[in-house]
Amino acid sequence: MPKKSFSELINSPGMPVLVDFYADWCGPCKTMAPILEQVASQYQGKLKVIKIDVDKNQAVAQQFRVQSIPTLILFHKGQPVWRQAGVVPAGQISQAVQGALK
Repeated sequence: MPKKSFSELINSPGMPVLVDFYADWCGPCKTMAPILEQVASQYQGKLKVIKIDVDKNQAVAQQFRVQSIPTLILFHKGQPVWRQAGVVPAGQISQAVQGALK
């Protein structure tokens, strides 16, 4: 299966896409992993969650001005509708997702 471009990934029809910009060496990113899994299972079939390693995808990280990690960006129809850097509680992510689903 060919790799999809980032713009193809965030233009998921009918469902918002939450992108987690992270790095393997980042402690707070490891803290975010179970929170993102919780949100992904909570919105299964309604939300796509993608992890982007900033070390391997520097161009995408620069395009969206990701300066600290973890940075979460919620895309709806290819447009960023919410963004937060640092460790974010599941409830805050859920509020953003709810807003995008309306």
